[in-house]
Amino acid sequence: MSAPATETSERALFTLRMRQRGLSDVRVLRALERTPRSFFMPQRYADIAARDIALPIGGGQTAPPPSTVAAMIEALKIAPTHRVLEIGAGSGYATALIGQLAAEVVSLERCQSLAVEAGARLAAFGLDNVSVAHADGLSPEAAAGRFDRVIVHALIEPPAPRLIHWLCPGGLLVAAIAEDDAQRIARLRLDGEGAVQAEALGAVRTLTPLVVGLMRAL
Repeated sequence: MSAPATETSERALFTLRMRQRGLSDVRVLRALERTPRSFFMPQRYADIAARDIALPIGGGQTAPPPSTVAAMIEALKIAPTHRVLEIGAGSGYATALIGQLAAEVVSLERCQSLAVEAGARLAAFGLDNVSVAHADGLSPEAAAGRFDRVIVHALIEPPAPRLIHWLCPGGLLVAAIAEDDAQRIARLRLDGEGAVQAEALGAVRTLTPLVVGLMRAL
């Protein structure tokens, strides 16, 4: 069923704002336009979900502004054949965007209640190539196999060997780093010889350090 005209207009305006913030990947922009952020946020924030602001999602966690999410996804350079690991499912919003770009998405969420809620939202949204597990992304047993791309919705310290562990040779990992009292997107590449090359990209906001361990339902 098609979205109402008002909702369609709001999504187009939202996408335009993302363009104005520097987003240029057409596939990412289309995914943004097809994915209402309000669907993935707590109901009490539905009326402000289209704003470029962070929102509380429970479990002591916060969903980053959509411009941060989109910039990190764009930095991944996802191809339609890629298998992607996401560390930090949160509300499931970023998972939904990535699921429209990749062949498969495995998302790990340390907070049990958020994992359950994100999985339910993604199922209702209709994506069948994504899965959400209650798991610690720093645990080597959290997922099976290796991935073409890894995205971490948190601050890390390169070279982050426990995260690079997930990558196929030639794969990319995107997270954030703290640099000069600011946060920047970090893109790490694992070359064919096992060496890690890192580059700092654009500025991001409101991400917190990656935490080890699990949280149960609240």
